[in-house]
Amino acid sequence: MIKRIVSGGQTGADRAGLDAAIAAGVPHGGWCPRGRKAEDGPIPERYNLTETKSASCLTRTELNARDSDGTVILTMGALSGGSKWTAEFADKHGRPWLHLRLDGMTDEGAQAAVRAFVEENGIRALNVAGSRGSKEPELNGRVRSILVAVLRELGG
Repeated sequence: MIKRIVSGGQTGADRAGLDAAIAAGVPHGGWCPRGRKAEDGPIPERYNLTETKSASCLTRTELNARDSDGTVILTMGALSGGSKWTAEFADKHGRPWLHLRLDGMTDEGAQAAVRAFVEENGIRALNVAGSRGSKEPELNGRVRSILVAVLRELGG
């Protein structure tokens, strides 16, 4: 059962994970860069995030991978940039991770994959990561919808 969503608050998949947690009534948190830095300006205060000492996005990426039970990375294509770093940090800290390429999946298929990943790995704190909004603008709405459905079933 998912007890908490963790994310860094960047636009796109990260923010969609936080919004899904809020919509489903599941606690959320995580690390964000000093100054609450995101590509669209400061991350809104409604997101319960803790600033790192560094303004580096890599610092928050590593801390979120480390401080969760597992990570789901949602993109519309291959792993690259920060999404690739997320997978590497999860490996470094011995945490399971799942990459879902939504360009080749239905929302129902993605929901089933997330549910199976959570159940198989006993994940209570799920880190949500993936492409930022400027790279894949269509991702936010899909990720939010997928995760709200999963959290309504497995959140608590």
